[in-house]
Amino acid sequence: MIYLDYAATTPVDKKVLQKMLPFFDKNFANASSIHRPGQLAQEAVELAQKIIAQSLNCQPHEVIFTSGATESNNLVFQGIFKALAADSKFKNQKLHFITSNIEHHCVLDSLAALQKESPQRIQITYLKVNSQGLINPEKLKKAIQKNTVLVSIMFVNNEIGSVQPIEKIGRLIASVRKKRNKNNLPLYFHSDAAQAFSYFDCDTRKLNLDLVTLSAHKIYGPKGVGALAVKTGVRLTPMQYGGGHQRGLRSGTLNVSGIIGMGEAVNLAQKQRKDNTQKITALRDYFIAQIEKQIPGAKLNGPRKKRSPNNINFSFAGAEGESIVLLLSQKGIAVSTGSACSAESLESSHVQLAIHPKNHLSAHSSIRFSLGKFTTKQELATTVKVLKNVLKKLRKTSKDIKV
Repeated sequence: MIYLDYAATTPVDKKVLQKMLPFFDKNFANASSIHRPGQLAQEAVELAQKIIAQSLNCQPHEVIFTSGATESNNLVFQGIFKALAADSKFKNQKLHFITSNIEHHCVLDSLAALQKESPQRIQITYLKVNSQGLINPEKLKKAIQKNTVLVSIMFVNNEIGSVQPIEKIGRLIASVRKKRNKNNLPLYFHSDAAQAFSYFDCDTRKLNLDLVTLSAHKIYGPKGVGALAVKTGVRLTPMQYGGGHQRGLRSGTLNVSGIIGMGEAVNLAQKQRKDNTQKITALRDYFIAQIEKQIPGAKLNGPRKKRSPNNINFSFAGAEGESIVLLLSQKGIAVSTGSACSAESLESSHVQLAIHPKNHLSAHSSIRFSLGKFTTKQELATTVKVLKNVLKKLRKTSKDIKV
């Protein structure tokens, strides 16, 4: 199998697995237990917490473990809204949220739920991206109002790989925040960095980030565990209650083995970031060049330069995306049409429609190839060869589109 769907999930690195295994059977204790086995589990969790905090340049106690990016992002929106809406000091104010129109569904759906539940208390601005899938920081600046409480912009888009100017946006928000009276509503900056961490520095202080979302299974760690860095002072109401774990922000028995795995995955990602970025960027550029050279009617979606090293997204005129995915799978090649989280939907990708608002055909013919540290040049050469034959077969049956 040639696996080119690393943006959906990555294989667990063998070094990560080795770190995790003892916590399934030997060191299996509950990290909340006060006996010695429980203390050993807690110490291991705290070490993972320190590793992640160091990578984000924040304090260990600011790292909250969750079940993944979806839970983390829901906690950001639901938690901030409920915390501020419940404050009598702000009872007559609408709370304004700013995000982009190409965010992950867990962001967009969480906001939609808040809008449905409390239409009188929430105001949402969805910033449109350009044809390359990029935010204009000046338009974002103009969108900020006196009642804006959160700006949330994903670092790297999961479908087209566009890399947002997070550092510039962070400086902009910090400058606006300085001008606010301390008694006024707070202004927070959040970024979903699930797709970014393997390749980009996510230093919260450098980027002026108050909240950052990470997911272990995007960086060669296990599924079912993620983290949310929450800067001290950020007002957040928990979504679930119980034993008051993790500063009371996320109750529940800790997934010790998963957390250990995430800590090691973060550790390896930091050590390997430079080499992996260089290698994977070269493979990405090679693959893009070969597709454009050998396959007519191929259109690259997203930016060429401000693009994640591991992302390639093409639209292939005269062929339908799901059909391409299925035929490639039959040939032993795994790719996707976009986000794995929305794979069951037959609707056009909201990301593709955001950059091609009048071209549903292009959106339906888009394929995401995402690379990883185990990808080889030979695998990509083979994929191009197989893809040519698949498209030839599909286009032969197409009567509506000329290439």
